[in-house]
Amino acid sequence: MENRKQEGIKEVTFEYGSYFFKLEKLLIDKGISINQLIRSTGTDYKVIKRLIDGNLTRLDIQVVGRLCDYLQCDISDIFHFEPIKKRK
Repeated sequence: MENRKQEGIKEVTFEYGSYFFKLEKLLIDKGISINQLIRSTGTDYKVIKRLIDGNLTRLDIQVVGRLCDYLQCDISDIFHFEPIKKRK
């Protein structure tokens, strides 16, 4: 597993592809602090931090829905997956 961070986007690479976690960039672009996001969405700090760092093993779709609703964005604005085949 390889981890790279660039411009508020955290890339986590496995043998089958890469996950790109973009929540930090989205917050920067919208001028929203992590603390403001936590207070406004009722989401635990650890959950937000894991979504920023890409350090998670599962996602709670209710949390993702809450974040998308508050940030007025799509799921792909928070994270997306690219299979290895697509990246070549």
